[in-house]
Amino acid sequence: MSDTIFSRIIRGEIPCHRVYEDAHMLAFMDINPIARGHTLVIPKQPAPTLDALSDDAAAAVGRVLPRLCRAVIQATGARSYNILQNNGAAAHQAVFHVHFHIIPRYAGDGPGSGLGIVWPATRPEAGEIAELAMQIAAAI
Repeated sequence: MSDTIFSRIIRGEIPCHRVYEDAHMLAFMDINPIARGHTLVIPKQPAPTLDALSDDAAAAVGRVLPRLCRAVIQATGARSYNILQNNGAAAHQAVFHVHFHIIPRYAGDGPGSGLGIVWPATRPEAGEIAELAMQIAAAI
C-alpha cells in the first residue's frame, strides 16, 4: 500500500486534533470539515478499502465507530449525522486508506450544506436479484 496522509498522521509525522486513539484506531477532526464536528475515523491497519481490512481491524471499527458517533452528537448538539465511507476511485475515494467520516447534520441543513445525496434507484427483475443474492452468498 502506498504512503498516505493518514499513514503519516498515524506515525505522528503530520499533526492532527485527536479525539480518540487506541492500539487499532485513530479518530481526529477533519481540517476541511463539511460541518461543525466533522470527524475522521481510521483503522491503523494500512488497507486501501474496507474489503481489504483484516477481521480484527474491522471489529475495531465496529467497536469504536458507534462510541465516536455518540461523542460527536453529545459535543456538537447535532441530532442527526451521516457516516460516509468510500471504497475506490469510482466511489469518490480520495485517500486510499480506509476511513469513515462522521458528519453532524443540523436543523436547516439543506442543499447548500455541503453534502448532497442522490439515490438513483432501479427496478431489476426479481429473478436477477435472486441470482445475484445466491452468487454473493456463495462468495461468503
